[in-house]
Amino acid sequence: MSDAEPISEARPADPFDPVRAEVERQYSERLARAELKGYAAQAGINLPEGFTEYLDGSKLLGEDGNPSADAMDKALAPFKPAFPQLFGAGHNRDGRPIPAHPRISLDVRKR
Repeated sequence: MSDAEPISEARPADPFDPVRAEVERQYSERLARAELKGYAAQAGINLPEGFTEYLDGSKLLGEDGNPSADAMDKALAPFKPAFPQLFGAGHNRDGRPIPAHPRISLDVRKR
């Protein structure tokens, strides 16, 4: 048997934990606003000037404290077009430019 005392698992509370939690909350809100701007840019949405400064950043966070894609979708919903994108609909479905038909002179054409 050893004379060593058992090490207790409980640690004293760190006095900086509340400050650390507040800083993490503030920066996670900043991160959520930045990700919202990036998400909008990927979707091709032009946000009005100063839009993200007026948002409550805590509403963009999920339950885990990280930015939530669902919350960002809700924030960007008013800016998304209400009509479907028609790119690729119709004869030119793959998006390539329609090739121009070669013009043949009437003199050369077979009769």
